Amino acid sequence: MDQEVIFWTILGMALVTYIPRLLPTLFLSGRKLNPIAGAWLRLIPPAVLSAMLLPSLIVREQRLDLSFDNLFFVAALIAFPVAYRFKSLSATVVVGMGVVALGRYLGWST
Repeated sequence: MDQEVIFWTILGMALVTYIPRLLPTLFLSGRKLNPIAGAWLRLIPPAVLSAMLLPSLIVREQRLDLSFDNLFFVAALIAFPVAYRFKSLSATVVVGMGVVALGRYLGWST
């Protein structure tokens, strides 16, 4: 592939990624949001993350798997109370990854 095409592709991808983040910042800086709108906007990242993560937790081999044989599902069940109690993304990720690592170490197939 031509180096110029690669350059313009990377630049285009950077702009497409950066502009949607920049525009709200420019238009909303210095303005006070309605408390309801602010609360709603704070819920968007966890909702998007959940929507992206859920299929990988409960679908195995193209079928729904809510059994305790599904290591990722079990890790999520254990990590969820940590997330609820401590409201810490770092603690939740560490617990979830720890459960998966321990499960793999003990021979639990994913």
